Formats: sequence, C-alpha cells, structure tokens
Amino acid sequence: MRILTINPGSTGVRTVLVADGDATVTQTWAGQDSRNFADTLRVVTGTPDAVAVRFAHGGSRPHPALLDKSVLAELDRLTELAPSQQSLSVQAVRMMWALFPGVPVVAGFDTSFHSGLPEAAARYALPRTWTRQNRLRRYGFHGLSCRYALRRAAEVLDTREDSLRLVCCHLGSTVSVTAIRDGTSRDTSMGFTPLEGAVMGTRSGSVDPGLLLHVLSTGELGVAELTDALYHRSGLAGMTGTSGDPREVLAARAAGDHDAEAGIAVYLHRLRREIGAAAMCLDRLDAVVFTGGVAEHQPALLTELADGLSTLGLYVSPSRVANVGDRVVSADDALVTALVLTSREDLELARAAETVLSPG
Repeated sequence: MRILTINPGSTGVRTVLVADGDATVTQTWAGQDSRNFADTLRVVTGTPDAVAVRFAHGGSRPHPALLDKSVLAELDRLTELAPSQQSLSVQAVRMMWALFPGVPVVAGFDTSFHSGLPEAAARYALPRTWTRQNRLRRYGFHGLSCRYALRRAAEVLDTREDSLRLVCCHLGSTVSVTAIRDGTSRDTSMGFTPLEGAVMGTRSGSVDPGLLLHVLSTGELGVAELTDALYHRSGLAGMTGTSGDPREVLAARAAGDHDAEAGIAVYLHRLRREIGAAAMCLDRLDAVVFTGGVAEHQPALLTELADGLSTLGLYVSPSRVANVGDRVVSADDALVTALVLTSREDLELARAAETVLSPG
C-alpha cells in the first residue's frame, strides 16, 4: 500500500510517501510555503492509495480515524487548543480531498497515545464542576513520536515493548517528556494544550498561572495577544531575542551573549526537571530516549543536557552522541541506557492508516 503521510509542524509541513512500510519520497515545505504545498505534491508522489495526516489534538480519541466532513469539523473546533498545528492539519485534509478525490484520508492523533493516562496524571486540581465532563484535563502531545520511539527502542534493545520502562524526550522546536510503562503513557509534560511543560523554541512551557492572571489584569494584553506571546514570542526566542532555533542561540552564547547563556541554562534546567519528574512515575528506569531534531543534530547540547542527569544513573559517551543513526549513547558503566532515535512519525502515520483501512 502506498500511503502519503503529511506532518504539519510548528515550522512547516513534511510529507513522506511510505510504500509497504518503507519511506520513498520525502518533501519538506517550510514557513509560508507550507500553505501551498499541495500545488506540486501530485507531480512528486502520484496518486497514493491513502493519505495519513498528523493532528496534534484529537480530543479523547484513542485511535486513528477515517475522516469525513463531520469528523473534520469536530477536529477543527479543537484548533484553539493547538493553534500552531491544528489549523494546518485541517487545511491539509481539505487540500488532499481536492487533490485526490476518492482517496481515503486518515487522521493520526498525537493525543491518542496518552488517552489512557491514569486519572492522577490526567486530572487538574480544579473545581469538580469544571472537570466532571472530563474535557478540561491533561491530554498530552507528541504521541506519534513516543509510539515510534517505544517500538524502535524495543528493537534496538532486543526486548518486548511492554517490558520497557522508558522516559521519552521529544526535543524539537517543541519539547515534551513522557513516562512509558507497559507500552502506555503514564504521564507526560504537555497537558490541556502543547504549552505546558518544558521550555521550547518559541513557547513558554509552564508558567505560574498567577503570573498570567496578573498580566491580564493590567489590561495591557488581551487573551489573543497573550496567546500569541506564549506560543510564538516566548521560550528560547523570547529570552534571547532570536528565532528560538537552538543553533542560533548556541552561536550567540559562544559569542558571549549573556541572554543566550541564561536562555540555554533555563532550557536545560527545566528539561532536566521534567525528565526527573517522569522517571518518578515509573517503578524502575530502563532507558531514556532522546528523539527529534535537536536530539539528532545537536550532539554538544545533548551531551550538556545529559551531564546533569547523573542522579538517574545516566552517563553518555560524547563520541557515541556524535555518531549518527539510531544508537545507544550511554557510557558502558551507566546504570540507565540512553538512546538517540530518529523521529519517524511518518511510519506511525502509515501504520495508523493501515490499521484503519485494513482492520483485519
């Protein structure tokens, strides 16, 4: 089966044609070009047997879904909870319906992997009249990345998925940390929206809600302006006056920029704190998985991050971190295994489509 996977991210759109489980054609459209990526897609890929689109938010849906207008409308209503990506996913589906009439389009949800979170991890300490319908809860994100990381880690370590106790760190332009036990998510750093948790490229991560209430009470910012600030003008970008790309921030730090030095310190501190919290959700810690663009392409920063995780028994070998491909990067005497794995959300999307279209 030839499945065209579409992954709208916070910085653009990545498409991969997966044929019988293997990636064949890959294209990336960045920034505003992603709005019109379908114009050249048919020329590059031909007509696929199915299309699979990544959705950041699927509500409480535990499984991928075959899309029709009704389901798409429900997903569109979730856009305010993941504004950087959800609208692109909705737009991508409409483009695919127009470009490939009659070809089934399946949605794979980042929230699905976390749909079985224990109540203690999913529930906010809010008035029960607010939470009774189970809508104002922690959903979690990056689930497709976590699901692939679990699958691939089991292969690399030659063990069963359900036997592993993992902390999965997705380090890209957005960042999350997830505790995985018995093949399921036990807790995760992102919550009701993808703003919660660690510091990210342009997103704030968790902020004292009292601070945000104070900002709103001054009347200087409305809800729309505050939303824009938290999603697009905070994180590494806000602290350093850069784009938030770690490469740019690291270069500024190397040149002696104090804000860049402080920004990286905050980024690493908050990330280590999330990793430690996730580890406490497990009965033991077998491995920590680092995945996503930062993990794959910033070995010096990853080594710096790991240097602060010795309390967990995790030590990395800088020479192994500097290598490429899916690999174990922990030192021989480390008590906890560390892995760097390439993020392959495209393969998870393709599996999701096959599950929906060939359930037998």
